[in-house]
Amino acid sequence: MAKGEGAESGSAAGLLPTGILQAGERPVQVKKESKKKNQLSICNKLCYAVGGAPYQVTGCALGFFLQIYLLDVAQVDPFSASIILFVGRAWDAITDPLVGFCISKSPWIRLGRLMPWIIFSTPLAIIAYFLIWFVPDFQQGQTLWYLLFYCLFETLVTCFHVPYSALTMFISTEQSERDSATAYRMTVEVLGTVLGTAIQGQIVGQAHTPCVQDANASTVALEGANRTQSATSLRETQNAYLLAAGVIASIYVICAVILTLGVREQREPYETQQAKPMPFFRGIRLVMSHGPYIKLIAGFLFTSLAFMLVEGNFALFCTYTLGFRNEFQNLLLAIMFSATVTIPIWQWFLTRFGKKMAVYIGISSAVPFLILVALMESNLIVTYVVAVAAGISVAAAFLLPWSMLPDVIDDFHLKQPHIHGTEPIFFSFYVFFTKFASGVSLGISTLSLDFTGYQTRGCSQPAPVKFTLKMLVTMAPIVLILIGLLLFKLYPIDEEKRRQNKKALQALREEASSSGCSDTDSTELARIL
Repeated sequence: MAKGEGAESGSAAGLLPTGILQAGERPVQVKKESKKKNQLSICNKLCYAVGGAPYQVTGCALGFFLQIYLLDVAQVDPFSASIILFVGRAWDAITDPLVGFCISKSPWIRLGRLMPWIIFSTPLAIIAYFLIWFVPDFQQGQTLWYLLFYCLFETLVTCFHVPYSALTMFISTEQSERDSATAYRMTVEVLGTVLGTAIQGQIVGQAHTPCVQDANASTVALEGANRTQSATSLRETQNAYLLAAGVIASIYVICAVILTLGVREQREPYETQQAKPMPFFRGIRLVMSHGPYIKLIAGFLFTSLAFMLVEGNFALFCTYTLGFRNEFQNLLLAIMFSATVTIPIWQWFLTRFGKKMAVYIGISSAVPFLILVALMESNLIVTYVVAVAAGISVAAAFLLPWSMLPDVIDDFHLKQPHIHGTEPIFFSFYVFFTKFASGVSLGISTLSLDFTGYQTRGCSQPAPVKFTLKMLVTMAPIVLILIGLLLFKLYPIDEEKRRQNKKALQALREEASSSGCSDTDSTELARIL
């Protein structure tokens, strides 16, 4: 046995009352067998990780391309586009706690409690996703069309993603195994964003969206001699978006099948013996009164909002401010490829130096490059260098929230040992706050472009529009990142606290597995901790 294992066993004895430890004492061989049972194979981790790709592939395509698609391909006016983006994201945010509520009331069946949601939402989600990228022949109800199918898809993908996120707590009871599986998941999710960017960007990039050289002559340009050529080119672009949507929908289905066949849910031993029904709203009150959770989501609310602002406006920024109309999809690939490569490095870093240190170093590393983008003139080589460097920070932003959230849930379980089934609430409300903030940011971004005179299908934009895009992609994210990092100073779960929680939870599980946890012992455990 490694020296670390013996040290952990000894420390656990100092944390727990004597009665509990005596009941839970077992030979070393039994403990090793229990630990081995909770270990995940590489195949299990990969199957679990693949399940994160559908959300990222579709989210990346929507996040980077929906705004420019609505404005320049579907030709929705900027005000209506802002309504679609804001209401869609706001509705998406609202559905997270609603789905979390429904999941918390779902019974355990042969497939588990979470898997049925993933299985049955998939076919409907891909149909709704495809229709988002379809341009209807009628003009009068286009805004309603896109709003309807955007909200429908976000609802269905939430029915996939919330149970998938909560599945982290049910694939293993070992913290190290969950952290390892989360690293696999984040690597695949970043690969999913690369895949989404490559598919959407390269397929759409092959079709050249027609633009209007002179805004004052736009009516003449559309109705004159070039009208037929312009309409044909626009139709080719619309078909390219449909083709990309079909490919991404196929990937969604394949990943869902792999996840379903390769992952099995595991119930906590003490949950099966002690679980009691708990009203959902009581669960919300308990979750939202848990201090570490509030501090964690407050910090990531601002940092996530910063990266979402960059994501939502990056295509327009590259096209009009930097003048790289035919390069933005390649710049996106550079960012996401860099992020994919550095995910394992950040996993090693947080294991070696701790998660809070990884937050400070990883997320703050984006600030110098955003400042450089704000100050430099349009230069393609420098822009590629900045894109690769920015991917390093994007990797940290992907990995860390989902790696730290299980630690908060473990801390909650120790303080509330009789409360179970709150995992979907933790995950859904974290996603709720980030999505709602992103909806506000996208709505404000598009309204700002409308206010400064954005020209639909323009080959160039007025100077105020270019300046607004630069502020939305550089200065605003910098301010949000700095606010988020200040809030992280208040987050109380450091590496020492994580180790203490791990030892206490392990003792509780061993007690439950061997002889059953009595209510008295659990209450005493909560009081002692």
